[in-house]
Amino acid sequence: MSWLRALKETARSGLEIERQRLEPLIAFRGAAGLALVIGTSLLLFGPEIAASSAFGAFQAAIATFQRSWRPRPVLALVSGASLAVSTFVGYVSGAHVVLFLCLLGAWTFLAGLAWAAGPTGGIIASSNVAIMLVTITLPTSVVDAAAHAGMIAVGGFVQAALIVLFPVRRWGAQRDALADALAAEADYARRLRNDPVAPFDPLPLMTARSAAAVTPRQARRRPAELHGARGVAERLRPVLASLADPAMGVPGDGLERLWVNELLGAAGSVLDAAARAVRHGEPVHLSATDLGVLKTPDNDVILVGPARRAADRLSALLDDVLEIAEGTGTDSGIPTDLAPDTRHRPTLLKLIPVVLASMRRELHHGSPIMRHAIRVAVVAVSGYFVGEAVPLGHGYWAPMTAVMVMRPEFSQTYARAAGRFGGTLVGVGLATAVVQTAHPDARLSALLAVICAGLMYLLMRTGYAVGQVCVAAYVVFLLGMAGDDWSQTVTERIVLTLVGGLLAMISYAVYPAWETPRLRNRLAEWLVADGRYAAAVVDRYADPADRDDEDVRDALIATREARVAWQEALATAQHEPVRHRGISRAAATDAQHALAQLGRSAMVLEAHLPARSADPVPGAAELAEALRRATEKGAKAVRERRLPDWQPVVDAVAHWDMPTPTEDGTTPVGDPVVRRGAALLLTRVATVLTGRAPRAGPRGREARASRSAACPARPW
Repeated sequence: MSWLRALKETARSGLEIERQRLEPLIAFRGAAGLALVIGTSLLLFGPEIAASSAFGAFQAAIATFQRSWRPRPVLALVSGASLAVSTFVGYVSGAHVVLFLCLLGAWTFLAGLAWAAGPTGGIIASSNVAIMLVTITLPTSVVDAAAHAGMIAVGGFVQAALIVLFPVRRWGAQRDALADALAAEADYARRLRNDPVAPFDPLPLMTARSAAAVTPRQARRRPAELHGARGVAERLRPVLASLADPAMGVPGDGLERLWVNELLGAAGSVLDAAARAVRHGEPVHLSATDLGVLKTPDNDVILVGPARRAADRLSALLDDVLEIAEGTGTDSGIPTDLAPDTRHRPTLLKLIPVVLASMRRELHHGSPIMRHAIRVAVVAVSGYFVGEAVPLGHGYWAPMTAVMVMRPEFSQTYARAAGRFGGTLVGVGLATAVVQTAHPDARLSALLAVICAGLMYLLMRTGYAVGQVCVAAYVVFLLGMAGDDWSQTVTERIVLTLVGGLLAMISYAVYPAWETPRLRNRLAEWLVADGRYAAAVVDRYADPADRDDEDVRDALIATREARVAWQEALATAQHEPVRHRGISRAAATDAQHALAQLGRSAMVLEAHLPARSADPVPGAAELAEALRRATEKGAKAVRERRLPDWQPVVDAVAHWDMPTPTEDGTTPVGDPVVRRGAALLLTRVATVLTGRAPRAGPRGREARASRSAACPARPW
């Protein structure tokens, strides 16, 4: 993509307005907390301290809107306390320019590294540094600075207290995450009726898994319907895929296929009903027809073999989902914080060493987080010099803008720069019109600032530019309350916002962290993760008595994480103005489809893992080892721009001595599944990065897979 096109795309993205679900009660609560803090500070301490406390309450409320599974009061307290410390330390060092610039550089560098802990930590840290540049200009002495810092912390405390006293949709984010996962499973079940090998995006399940982690305090208060349903949803996906796949026993047409489609449709309806119940905390409403389809004895008559086992397993899992959605699926005699499937989230104090370890891991030149930290630190210091050199006053707005818009990714940085400048123009223009018309005093300015903040809380998720319109007006009114001349503020805001945005954009062009050259590494990591997952599943057939489902589970989670990392990297690379040094778009699409199907084939095998009393399957261990080694070597080949060699996997399947059905038509548990699953794995492995599938017969499969390994289907 050329630079001109990249600038157009990112600018359009930054100015885009999206229709999102608004949360007026939460926005009103945040605005009420801000009004309480400003009003009290005005009455007791005057407009300058009121402005500082307002910034604390304002930023604390913004922190609670970030996508995080931690309790919102904790986010508000952390934001307010960290901003208070930043303000006090910044003011104390502000009298010494060299010392302050060193502090500013170190502070912004650490804020950039905070992205290693996740987007929420990065956003809070960056916002605190940016607002610090404003608040340190308000005090006039060390004692005064301590008072300002204290009121900033009070602002965060007030927002946290309001969240505790007036909760809105308690556990709402966790409910939505779990409901989205169940709804995604329902949609998957319906799509399988038309496409038996339909793809499934695991992101809703990963989000639900992240939301399910709780601290010990949260575990004691978690609603029953949020405990256990995620694990059942995880087990549903392979069962649905196995039931629908023609390779596992149900033909593509005929009576069995029609009945499987009925089961899948009923499962989708049940899962949708459970999702609605979980989301809104209400009873489950089911159709008698759907229950009749799932519970009818016709399942045992029409379906046989693996399909019948999958149908029985599906019915049992859906029963579990319904019990949990109704709040009756947990044993009240077992504390939820001690339940075996509870995921533990560290408390705030225990999180500190985890965050520090994450930041340490990014301290190398090739890390995008490290490069972002260096960029933002240099730009903050440079922006301070530029702002002071421009004869306008309030020079801190240039570095503040740069810090607020800069992100580790190119597209987000450029989109936010365009959105911030556009929003600032509109917001300052509207605020100017209001000031010229109403000539507000300190109290009216405070009221207008609260209204703008409330609108920002309400509309911030509809687009960055929309939020910046409200923020620009908020700052004009707030500083006007503190005594600044609004006409001077208008000029400074526009010019210095433009300067800060340009500095942020130039810094990424000069010192970039492009994702395009790393696409091959991302793809190779996904290939290795897929191979380990498939090998872990096949290993369970080799030694059922020593079965450890945790190995399979860990491998599956690693596969999902690698897949999401690849998808995010691919989406980021599409907007980067760099010459092609990674993977062609067509090759990336083919490889993504093949790897997704490879993981799906292993998942189908996972749906029929044998019992501990089952006999080992001869050759399974050899196939598992072949999968593991072939994918690791294949990943190295991908990084070196070569085609992988899948011949060891072909040989392992060809020499696999699998049992045959007995005279009475029965087979040992797992044998037909293993036979068909091995064929699926071989087919998918052979198409990875080649685009060619082997023929159906064993000999044709071997020959075609061998040729695929030697002949590329697409240039890389």
